[in-house]
Amino acid sequence: MFTSIHAALSSKQTARSSKSQTRVCFVHSDGGKLPEAAPASLRSTASRAAFKAELGECAFGDDGAAVIGLGLKASLTTATMRTAGARAGKALLRAGVTHIEFDATCFDKSSRSSFARALAEGFALGTWRFDALDGSATTRAARAAKLILASADTAFAEGLAQGLAAAEAVNLTRKLGATPPNICDPAFVANEAKRVAKACGLRCRVIGYAEAKRLGMGGICGVGQGSDAKPCLIVLEHKPKRVSARMKGKTVMLVGKTITYDTGGYSLKVNNGMKGMKYDKMGGMAVLGAMQAIAKSGAAVHVVALLPAAENMVSSNAYRPDDIIKLVNGVTVEVTNTDAEGRLVLADALAWGAKEYEPAMIFDLATLTGGVVTALGNFCAGYFCNDAKLATLVEESATRTGEKVWRLPLWQEHKDFMKSQHADIINSNPSRLAHPIQGAAFLAYFVPPTIPWCHIDIAGVAQTDSATDLAAAGPTGYGVRLLIDIIEQLG
Repeated sequence: MFTSIHAALSSKQTARSSKSQTRVCFVHSDGGKLPEAAPASLRSTASRAAFKAELGECAFGDDGAAVIGLGLKASLTTATMRTAGARAGKALLRAGVTHIEFDATCFDKSSRSSFARALAEGFALGTWRFDALDGSATTRAARAAKLILASADTAFAEGLAQGLAAAEAVNLTRKLGATPPNICDPAFVANEAKRVAKACGLRCRVIGYAEAKRLGMGGICGVGQGSDAKPCLIVLEHKPKRVSARMKGKTVMLVGKTITYDTGGYSLKVNNGMKGMKYDKMGGMAVLGAMQAIAKSGAAVHVVALLPAAENMVSSNAYRPDDIIKLVNGVTVEVTNTDAEGRLVLADALAWGAKEYEPAMIFDLATLTGGVVTALGNFCAGYFCNDAKLATLVEESATRTGEKVWRLPLWQEHKDFMKSQHADIINSNPSRLAHPIQGAAFLAYFVPPTIPWCHIDIAGVAQTDSATDLAAAGPTGYGVRLLIDIIEQLG
């Protein structure tokens, strides 16, 4: 991967000599023509029989200029453009390119910004890999030098900058997600949040274990009390000087499940079921990444983010099945399964944040249930929403970003299914019926029904076992671009 990828408004601002630039043009597979200003070397390259101009296919002229195939013209969308960027980015990386000057004349002016954004996202996402812990025995090549993406077209250049900012946030999320539990515990996440806040102008507050106990956060404290690395609630706030007219006096709250490691507690994960449980923090990492991008963009929306961070361990101090705990809003919970811990930390964050900030809307992301993976696979996230307008907003953003969602029901019958004989509710029903819905039904007890709320279960999409065009095997960073787009639409 590249050490860093930057965008520039024009070639004049980024290079004194054209010799350092690689001119890149685009062509479709169905009779597309190169721009008139394309280097002469590309005309023979593009006409070669071996070059089919398939999506993301890359070919080089004798002078080093390059042409990227876009496939069929009718099939080009921002999603396919993102894929083209990922594929071409890998080819350009192998070729040692360090400065690209894109010719945008083949795109309609109305679509240049959105296509450029998708292209840049593909470049940065597709070439990323986790190498923070490469040691002396690694056989992987060192990262390449800085890559600069530029265009003389202002709209295209601005789109490149937006895409790279979003991808940078996704890659931060991936890096933290891949960081192992012997390094990444709740305190580590808190320090990373402080670092991001300082760099981006966010406000940051960390509610430690002792304060959380005083506040009555029985979920966060209960889940994390068995670990030497005690839990905390991390609060980030983006409070811009200018707020859009639509969002004046309103706050958007983002909440991300941040279980830095999940053994299952006394409901122990068996048969190597713990492998990969460092990814149980991906909801929180996505929220943290999104907040970086939101702050850097200066979004005209007041946004508060909550990351309830805990490590679910087994010890003489760990919480147990049959324990009854009281959460911050006074609801009592009978613990039936210590491996249903994410909803407990989320519940405290949701209830406390709803009271503290009185948000106009709430979005939470969590690797919450295996049931949603069974239901939807790794093709999309499952989401639950109590407000039609909010659901429309989420689905439109999912379409634009390619981070797919599918709505699941949440009825009163589901909430009743979570009732307890000895407390108000249970954290998990022993029955597997409606398993992907149980988590959402539990969380509904901690969100005032008057607040529009969307719960997004990302258990099936937070990580991938096999590499894709846009992601190396491991954490995907799903949800970052979705949240960024939602905030952009609100602003």
